[in-house]
Amino acid sequence: MVHKKYNKGSVMKYGVILMLIFTSLLATVQQPMHKLTLQEALQIVQEENLEIQVANYEEKIKDFEARIAAGYSYGSLDLVSTAMRSNDAGNVFGFKLASREATFSDFGFSDFLSHSPSPMATSVLSVQPRDLNYPETRNHYQTKVVYKVPLYTGGELQQYRRISKALHKLSKLDAVQAKQQKLFETKKSFYDLSLLDTFIENLEQIKANIQTLEEMVVEMIAEGYAKKVDLLEVQTKKASVVRMINKAKANERLAYEYLSFLLNRDVSSIKYVFDLAPLPARKTQSYVQNSIDVQKAQLGLKMRKMAVEQKRSSFLPKVGAFAEYGSADNEFLNDFRDKDSYTFGAKLTWNLFNGGIDDNKLQIAKIKRAQMRQKLDLAKKGIALKVDRIKTNIQSCEFDIESLRKEKELKNEVYENYLGRYQEKLVAINDVLIKQSELIETVLKLQKEKNSRNEKVFALEKILVGER
Repeated sequence: MVHKKYNKGSVMKYGVILMLIFTSLLATVQQPMHKLTLQEALQIVQEENLEIQVANYEEKIKDFEARIAAGYSYGSLDLVSTAMRSNDAGNVFGFKLASREATFSDFGFSDFLSHSPSPMATSVLSVQPRDLNYPETRNHYQTKVVYKVPLYTGGELQQYRRISKALHKLSKLDAVQAKQQKLFETKKSFYDLSLLDTFIENLEQIKANIQTLEEMVVEMIAEGYAKKVDLLEVQTKKASVVRMINKAKANERLAYEYLSFLLNRDVSSIKYVFDLAPLPARKTQSYVQNSIDVQKAQLGLKMRKMAVEQKRSSFLPKVGAFAEYGSADNEFLNDFRDKDSYTFGAKLTWNLFNGGIDDNKLQIAKIKRAQMRQKLDLAKKGIALKVDRIKTNIQSCEFDIESLRKEKELKNEVYENYLGRYQEKLVAINDVLIKQSELIETVLKLQKEKNSRNEKVFALEKILVGER
């Protein structure tokens, strides 16, 4: 009996658990799917887009390269430890001198003394001392600290450092430009998807209207007021609209795939935005001043000026200094303080003639500076012209959009009118379908104009620096 009660309790317990799991799953299924908003997407693309990350890495590289350029002005401090073993006469004698252990016997005085009683001095001078020429093998360990520093380079290092900093700033602008491009593409994807959704809704409504017309023709055929060919023509038109809907949905899937690529994560649903992007309220000069291309050209002109000064440094002397301190012995670090030594000095190098190479390089730098100044003026005027043209095109698109909206409403009314007249047998089915085709054509034109306007608005935003 106890065993049976235990089984019954277990069954009830597992039943309660299963009900809880089922309720939880049901609540999860019924919970509405989160739709990604435009602001969320813009934040994600800045943090996770791979191309933006690549541009940021490039900016970090330029930062460290600028630090490297600055480091050259501080010179270098090296610890040099050398271990050698040799029986070469010159090396062994040098080793002993460096270790401060040279003796008179190293000069061959033992041979000199053995010949000293000789009355002939010339015979002594011609003796080849064995201790000097055939020394025993000796170890040599030398440890020293060497410091080298440029004292004056005619401004070459200074300009090199400034150019490296400018290149770092240029890489920052490139990173901002890369981010602007991805923000532009993300916004465009959202507005494209929103327009596609509206377009599909319009096509679905047209499909429903054709479906109603198809049912009407079927009834009229049954009553003898229409022919079968009328039905075939209506079904052909419906098939054409269905094909357009499928193509629009395929484009929608492609847009979602590209948005997923931009955000580096899967996106299957978004919160649609208004189908027309807001136009930035800025004057043309504001676009010119904030243009990334103009700022890059201004920075390029500064770099050209630095390059001219750098080439001028070739005509000036270069002065450097060095100092070293160390010790040497036949045993590693033996009696370091007793056998230590130091050396310091300075070096001046001044090129006086190299066939005019430096002068020609300076002239090239000056020409490039003048060329960059013209490029800057050209960039400013080009941006101003581009902005004015885009604004004019946007105004034209807005006029066409408003006109097409009214045209769509009117053509829809005309279609409804022809549909009623067909029921009264006042017009043929072809006339109704022609009006239907004209309505579809207007819907397509409206979609195209909205897309064109949005692209131009985003093109304006792309010119500006900063997040939009």
